[in-house]
Parts: sequence; C-alpha cells; structure tokens
Amino acid sequence: MNKDQVKGRVEEAKGKVKEAAGVILDDKGMEIEGNVQKNVGKVQSGFGDLKEDIKKNN
Repeated sequence: MNKDQVKGRVEEAKGKVKEAAGVILDDKGMEIEGNVQKNVGKVQSGFGDLKEDIKKNN
C-alpha cells in the first residue's frame, strides 16, 4: 500500500464523517464539503491503486 492509497482512504473516511455530520446538523455547506472531500479521497486512492498496479506489472 502506498502513501496515495493511505491518504486517499483517510480523506474519504473524513469526508464521509463530515457529510454525515452535515446531514445530522442540517448544515448543507458541511454536507457538500464532506461529499467533495470524500470524492477527492476516492480519486487519490484510485491514483494510488493505479500506481500499485503499474509497479506490480513491471
């Protein structure tokens, strides 16, 4: 597991928590911010997965 995978999954988890807190607190701004953070984490994690695949195939 590389640092992009770890950081991406951490950001994704933080985003999910923030999004849920926004729903519970009825704070649309926080909900949207959490959703964005979650998706950025997914992209970073996916990039890390791609790097691992490339490393394994070389």
